[in-house]
Amino acid sequence: MHSRQTPVWVFDLDDTLHHATPHIFPQINRAMTAYIERHLALDHDAATQLRQHYWQRYGATLLGLIRHHGIDPHHFLAATHHFDDLSSVVITAPALTHTLKALPGRRIIFSNAPQRYTHDILATTGLAPLFHAVYTVESFGFQPKPMRTGFVSLLKKERLNPGQGIMIEDSLANLVMAKRLGMRTLWLTRSLRNSPWVDHKLRNITDLRHLVGWSQRAACGAK
Repeated sequence: MHSRQTPVWVFDLDDTLHHATPHIFPQINRAMTAYIERHLALDHDAATQLRQHYWQRYGATLLGLIRHHGIDPHHFLAATHHFDDLSSVVITAPALTHTLKALPGRRIIFSNAPQRYTHDILATTGLAPLFHAVYTVESFGFQPKPMRTGFVSLLKKERLNPGQGIMIEDSLANLVMAKRLGMRTLWLTRSLRNSPWVDHKLRNITDLRHLVGWSQRAACGAK
């Protein structure tokens, strides 16, 4: 188990370590809709509605397709997360590398994205050397966030006391589960709303530099 004095930073990937909304998510959504049209014989509107319904219900479109349609997850992920020129669509925050290097303790990734895509993003951004471990949707048997099973599996794999874990996410639903398990939570958002499930809100990922002292106190059990 990690030293009780050391925080472990658990990062989401999309819209946390890079900005996926402008270019990447629209392409993935189009590819998912097209996949559903082809494999479930639906028209475009019905396929779009089903994709959105499963994302809202399960936190990942993939899970609904596995549960209700027997879709091969590996085939689906390969078909929907393919980019000919990833470097042209990836956007990261200035000074992100410096920010991450300054964080004490281990840094790991816990993403609902597939393995190949995740590693391609990390390679393209140059962030790969900064992370001690990478967990993707395949890592825990396709049990994506916010499902409790995936979080528990992560904590066991890392031999991590939940109180040392600091989850950084753009998704409030995922942070709620992390908080229920005893982790600290940082919400990357421009929203004006507050939540009892969130320890701190960040407008930018580089705002983490202001929380170094807090993170060390939090790992020791202090507020």
